[in-house]
Amino acid sequence: MKLDSSVSAIVTGGASGLGGATVKALRAQGVKVAIFDMNEKVGTAYAAETGSLYCNVNVTDDASVDAGFEKARATNGQERILVNCAGTGIGVKTAGRKKETGEISSHPLDSFNKIIQINLIGTFRCISKSAAGMLTLDVMADGDRGAIVNTASVAAEDGQIGQAAYSASKGGVVGMTLPIARDLSTESIRVNTILPGLFNTPLLAGLPDNVKAALSATVLNPKRLGDPSEYASLALQMIQNAYFNGECVRLDGGIRMAPR
Repeated sequence: MKLDSSVSAIVTGGASGLGGATVKALRAQGVKVAIFDMNEKVGTAYAAETGSLYCNVNVTDDASVDAGFEKARATNGQERILVNCAGTGIGVKTAGRKKETGEISSHPLDSFNKIIQINLIGTFRCISKSAAGMLTLDVMADGDRGAIVNTASVAAEDGQIGQAAYSASKGGVVGMTLPIARDLSTESIRVNTILPGLFNTPLLAGLPDNVKAALSATVLNPKRLGDPSEYASLALQMIQNAYFNGECVRLDGGIRMAPR
């Protein structure tokens, strides 16, 4: 897919981190971009900085997502590109005991469900609604009608202690990538997923330098945290390369996560 001002895109979780870098990379190509994000203050400021459109969207809520698509399409036209970066995580063991008291507890199902709703169902909600909109467009001269990029995690394959909910949600994103690509194949819409490793996003940026250094040392090569621009580079490659379809690609410096 050729990226220029004739193409519009939506990036969920686009106000910062991996999504923010992708917004910047798409705008550098002239693409019209709408940012879906719940952080209105940060999202509005970043939209102004990048010349994008901010839409306050909660990916777990149908009405919120519908309103976001309506606003984005009214301003930028029907998107041909969707990049799903909205997501979150928690660290809770399946079952365990408190060191101080020996009290035994199990993983609260409401918190497990929350992660699934955001990371997995929220991603699918945006895919389904975006793809339906893409079907109204003509196929471009290069054979593409649309391109979708999802964000999973290396935790989908080697989740750590306490990551049952997070790994399940990201494993679900990996698992649905090929079926969705097959569903949309006759409509010339491609679907791919990136599995990021340890990236220098706001989540990690606040850690002490010695902690970040320890994390960097676990990366095979190069021994550093990933830069969000490197995620954006792969996302754009997946969008631009017409033969990239149905793939789930680790972007992690060769890391394999230890149990903890």
